[in-house]
Amino acid sequence: MSALPAVLIIEDEPAIADTLLYALRTEGFAPEWCATGGAGLAALGNKSFALVVLDVGLPDGTGFEFCRRIRARSAVPVIFLTARNTEIDRVLGLELGGDDYLVKPFSPRELTARVKAILRRTQNGAAPAAPTKPSEEPAAEFAIDAERCVIRFRGVALELTRYEFRLLKVLAERPGRVFSRDQLMEAVWEDPGASLDRTVDAHVKTVRAKLRAIAPGADPIQTHRGLGYSLREAS
Repeated sequence: MSALPAVLIIEDEPAIADTLLYALRTEGFAPEWCATGGAGLAALGNKSFALVVLDVGLPDGTGFEFCRRIRARSAVPVIFLTARNTEIDRVLGLELGGDDYLVKPFSPRELTARVKAILRRTQNGAAPAAPTKPSEEPAAEFAIDAERCVIRFRGVALELTRYEFRLLKVLAERPGRVFSRDQLMEAVWEDPGASLDRTVDAHVKTVRAKLRAIAPGADPIQTHRGLGYSLREAS
């Protein structure tokens, strides 16, 4: 019999943590609770978790800070919990590598449904099809290993989140082709209707930063104002 998926809850409010623990156990998960970010990082260092539920407001730092530290060591999916409903906070969470975002108060059933959806994606490992049939060869600067979910830029493997990988793969397979934000949402995200308008922009920004870390003068992703994005064709 396979072990139940372990979910780490990092939340300083005991009442909310108790509700999440009960909801996740009821749905077949093995949740664990830490009341501080530091304790959560220690737990992640000692055990493998399938997903992290991370509160933004913690007594020893912000969830955004702890997400940065988590991403430095792991690609484990992260769902943010927060009492703040501003767009800038949600976009920041996405830019830092968060996979989803729930605003308090929320339904425990909604949280468990989102946990299941994220784990289905990570376990299946398959990205949705692109809006149009891709060409046989990616852009010359890029090498795509779809089986390993790795993209190399100028010979260097990029450290990409799932959505960054899918987004760059769609663009790299059709250099010069302009994709609208809606088309990229449909190609990359399983539930595009539930995502923010700026989700694509936020992920393009993080991908660009990772490309420039390898080649500071490079900017392969082209912005088409009012239209969308494309990958520059080789000159």
